[in-house]
Amino acid sequence: QVQLVESGGGLVQAGGSLRLSCAVSGRTFSTDAMAWFRQAPGKEREFVSAISASGGSTHYTDSVKGRFTISRDNAKNTAYLQMNSLKPEDTAVYFCAARQVTFARSVTYSSQNMYSDWGQGTQVTVSS
Repeated sequence: QVQLVESGGGLVQAGGSLRLSCAVSGRTFSTDAMAWFRQAPGKEREFVSAISASGGSTHYTDSVKGRFTISRDNAKNTAYLQMNSLKPEDTAVYFCAARQVTFARSVTYSSQNMYSDWGQGTQVTVSS
């Protein structure tokens, strides 16, 4: 059974940085397209960033472009989200998600409905 475990969240001042990690077990990680979503209090969960199974394609929501970087290390079965220049509006619970793919390994997916496996979430709080 596949498991996703996020880590790296915390409290940071505006302008600071955090790196989130998502460790995947129970499946061949290189076959997983990965993504990060977030949910702020009182709001719906939203897409943040995605990376293809091959690692060659990435996608970001407009509000984080130029500040966040998604990456993956297949040797460590881990996906990352490097978050720089953090803003109070980035405060949310961040979730990683995985979708196993056999073809189209260069495709990214931004819809929550495309992902079958989710982590438990990690809290990111940005103070002003």
